Amino acid sequence: MTRTNSLVRTAVQAFFTLVIVSILVFFALRAVPGDPVDLMLGENAAPVQQSALRHRLGLDKPLSEQWLEFARRLARADLGESLTQRRKVTELILERLPNTLLLALVATLLANLIGVPAGTWAAYRPRSAFARATFALSTLFLALPTFWLGPLLVILFSLRWPWLPVSAFHEPAAIVLPALTLATGMAAVICRTTFAAVSSCLGAPYLQSARAKGASERRVLFFHALPNAATPVLMVSSLQFGGLLAGAVVTEAVFDWPGIGGLAFDAISSRDYPTVQGVVLVIAAGYILVNLAAELVRLRLNPEEKTA
Repeated sequence: MTRTNSLVRTAVQAFFTLVIVSILVFFALRAVPGDPVDLMLGENAAPVQQSALRHRLGLDKPLSEQWLEFARRLARADLGESLTQRRKVTELILERLPNTLLLALVATLLANLIGVPAGTWAAYRPRSAFARATFALSTLFLALPTFWLGPLLVILFSLRWPWLPVSAFHEPAAIVLPALTLATGMAAVICRTTFAAVSSCLGAPYLQSARAKGASERRVLFFHALPNAATPVLMVSSLQFGGLLAGAVVTEAVFDWPGIGGLAFDAISSRDYPTVQGVVLVIAAGYILVNLAAELVRLRLNPEEKTA
């Protein structure tokens, strides 16, 4: 399969994935118990008030008509209006999306700074105490859920030892704890990927040639083996970055980070259907775009790959 065919197939799959996600999120939200009108007016509101608000929001129409209206809006790139904030969902997302992207980028950078050197050195000394400790810690980090790790970091580094702020968004140090929460599991995945990739390169003939020419072991490892093992590491990092956009929902809620995760959390609590739908679709689109970018990088780094 040619590169063009591979990209076209990926793009078509991405389109149908977004369509399926939009359908699922629309009907799943309305299957969840709870009425946004009751949350907005209170359960003791007069039936006339409830009926008027439900009619104004279009919630009195059959689900099929609501879905058609949603589809028509979506075709025009219109995510609708927030039920609670009475503002365009697109505006709300654009206000907060840069904060989520910043958090995801810092977490990805931190994870690579930890995972790549650790995985590389563990591959070079696979039977050392460092390698054993690296595998044990990576297993532990993979098992730690973010909704538990985040509060633990707050207790340790904001309450017990008041070194870092919890939710002071305008302070640069405020990003450390949420980024570390997201980076922990990602660093473990990158570490293991780097270990496997570097291990497969260490016995390659070109490394023997580099050693024969007098290159030091450190240079052989970091300037010859690691660059040739970069493709899978880069692919995994890209996919993990896309996953952080969705995984940041809980972390942003814990640290009161003003991103789309916090927006989604508040919208779910208030049954704000358009906002939840918009956030889910933006996260899905972001993940798909990252996948497309990773596919382009893979094809770029493997120019000899013409057929499949």
